[in-house]
Amino acid sequence: MQGLLPNSLAKKILNIGPKALSQPLAFIPFSLKADLLKRILGLMLAEQARDDELEFLLDRWVAIEVEDLALTFEVSYNGSWLVRPLQNAEVTFKSDSKALLLVAAAKEDPDTLFFQRKLSIEGDTELGLEVKNLLLGVEFDSMPKAVSTAVTKLAEALQSLQRSAEPQVA
Repeated sequence: MQGLLPNSLAKKILNIGPKALSQPLAFIPFSLKADLLKRILGLMLAEQARDDELEFLLDRWVAIEVEDLALTFEVSYNGSWLVRPLQNAEVTFKSDSKALLLVAAAKEDPDTLFFQRKLSIEGDTELGLEVKNLLLGVEFDSMPKAVSTAVTKLAEALQSLQRSAEPQVA
């Protein structure tokens, strides 16, 4: 299937987009980013919180490194979400924004990304597997409609760009 944009333009957008976002993101104070991340986690994992499925995170820290956005942070859960700058997490998930968006939109499986080396998990293997299984268990339809719609539309736009960026086979 041919994309809507020439492949050279699609490639540029895919490469420049995260760089363009990372620069202004660097000027936003961490406290504001942390508040936004807490809200996003609260919306995405509200059902799991109600069902007491987040107890495994009590007093445990998981680092997230979004490499192309130069965004790093740690999260934990103790009845509410805690977010702090990178310190000494037990497990670290590293990927780029494109892969994480596709996981959030349930368009890509974390295992697939791991085996394609687009997602790395380092540190406490057991905790990493629990987090990965938590992500796999997120019911995308249970999120607020505005959130699920926005994430879906962004992921679909990303997939369209990725298809356009692929060399066309004659």
